[in-house]
Amino acid sequence: MNADFINPFLSSVSNVLATMAQTESQPGQLALKQSATACGDVSGIIGMSGPQGKGSFAISFSEELVLAITQRMLGEEHTEIDNTVTDLVGEVTNMAIGGAKQLLADTGYDFGLASPVVVRGKDHRIDHHSKVATLLIPFSSDAGEFYIEVNFEPSQLNSLAPARP
Repeated sequence: MNADFINPFLSSVSNVLATMAQTESQPGQLALKQSATACGDVSGIIGMSGPQGKGSFAISFSEELVLAITQRMLGEEHTEIDNTVTDLVGEVTNMAIGGAKQLLADTGYDFGLASPVVVRGKDHRIDHHSKVATLLIPFSSDAGEFYIEVNFEPSQLNSLAPARP
């Protein structure tokens, strides 16, 4: 995967958290994910597919950060990851991938989205169901850490090239 494909995900996640949760974040060093174990305590996962291929996107929050985001976005204090918090993670995931989808569409990429799924619990798994490597990007913020995972398997015909207008 090239930077032109990954950067919209990074930008969109940062923008959603800054705008909706008053949470500034900084990306860390990109790496290949080595296992299916999530790096955070609650994760939003969404599938995507289109002419260029298929894949999935996940955002995984530490408990500390997701509780702070819930407070900032909803004005409600939660002490554990409950149904309200998991619903919020689903919404943040939807907004982040929606922003990335729009940025990618502007460069010719086209894909549809599945509904987000939220998984919680220590050491939960994120299975991308793909033959290609998953990119893992850690982020830090004033309230804790989160991680995004991008996994995209290009179609054999398109090899991740943008769609022609």
